[in-house]
Amino acid sequence: MITTSTLRPDTDAMAAPSPRSVDPDTPPPGARSLSCVIPCFNEGANLRHLLPLLEDVLWATRMHWEIIVVDDGSTDDTAAVAEAWCDLSGFRCISLSRNFGKEAALTAGLAAAGGDAVVLLDGDLQHSPELIHAMLAQWQAGAEVVYAVREARHDESRFKQLGSRLFYRLMNDSDRFSVPKDAGDFRLMDRKVVDALKSLPERSRFMKGLYAWVGFRAVALPYTPAPRTQGASSFNARRLVSLAIDGLTAFTTWPLRMVSVVGLLFAVPALSYGIFVAIDHLLFGNAVSGWTTIVVSLMFFIGIQMISTGIVGEYIARIYEEAKGRPLYVVRQERGTGLGAGQP
Repeated sequence: MITTSTLRPDTDAMAAPSPRSVDPDTPPPGARSLSCVIPCFNEGANLRHLLPLLEDVLWATRMHWEIIVVDDGSTDDTAAVAEAWCDLSGFRCISLSRNFGKEAALTAGLAAAGGDAVVLLDGDLQHSPELIHAMLAQWQAGAEVVYAVREARHDESRFKQLGSRLFYRLMNDSDRFSVPKDAGDFRLMDRKVVDALKSLPERSRFMKGLYAWVGFRAVALPYTPAPRTQGASSFNARRLVSLAIDGLTAFTTWPLRMVSVVGLLFAVPALSYGIFVAIDHLLFGNAVSGWTTIVVSLMFFIGIQMISTGIVGEYIARIYEEAKGRPLYVVRQERGTGLGAGQP
C-alpha cells in the first residue's frame, strides 16, 4: 500500500481543488487497464457525487484506469464539474459542441477509451459503481460482454412497460440476433468488442442493437437501479418513441414487408369483389349502387396508402442521413489525459 497526496476537487462546491489523502492500491506489474465512459446531459448535480464514488471503486480494482465524461451539450455546470477533476491523473472530459444525443455521446466516449475493458454507465447515479467489481469478475472469467439487466420496472408507468415489451417483441423478430430485454447501456465490454463497435460505419446508431449485433460471449448481471436523486431524466415520451423508431428502422425490415402484406390482404378481396359485381351486372342486370360504401372504402384505402408511404419514407430518410456522411458529433473541447497520465 502506498500513500500518496493528490488534489481532489471539493465534492460540495467543486470550485477549486482541495487536498485529500488517498491510499490507492498500486497496480501490479502488467496490470490491465479499465476505461469508464459517462455520457452526460445536465448531470452536474449528480456528477458531484458520482465521480468520487467511482474513483474509490476504481482504485480498489488495482488496475490502471481512466474516467471519461462526455458532456453532450449540457446547459448546466456539467462541463465545469467534470473539468475540475481533469487536473488529476485518470480523468478526462470531452465536451461536444451541442447536444447530439446519447448515442453520439456514447460513440464519442468509446472512440476515446483506451482501456483493455470499457464500462459504460449513466451519470445519474442509477447505475451503481459498485457493480463494476462483479462485472470485472465475469470479464476475468472469460466473458467478453457483461451487461446489467433490470430486475424490476416498478418505477415506470404501465404505458411505458407495455411499450417496452412491444418494442422488444418487434425488434427480436430476427433469428440471427436478439436485443436482451431490460438491458440498457450499463455494461462492460472487452477491447475487441469496443473495436468492433468502432468499426461500424453507420451514422443512425441504435447502440442497444449494435451491442447485440456484434455478438461475442455475453453474460447478464441482474441489478436494481437506484432512484434518481437529482434532476429529471431527459428522455421524455417523444425521445423514447424516436429512439424506438430508430431502432426498428436500423435493425428490422418487417415494416416494409408489412406494407406488402397489408396491400395484398386488401387487394385480393377488392379484386374479388370487383369481379363479383361485374359478373352480377352482366349476367343478371343488377344495378351497381352504394356510393357511401365506395367513398368510405376509398378514404380507408387512402389512409392505408399514406401510412405505407410514411413507413417507406422513414427508411428513405435513414438512407438520406447515411448518404450525407456527416460526422456523428463535433468535439468542442477536451481536457485531461486519461490513461495517458501516470498512475501509481
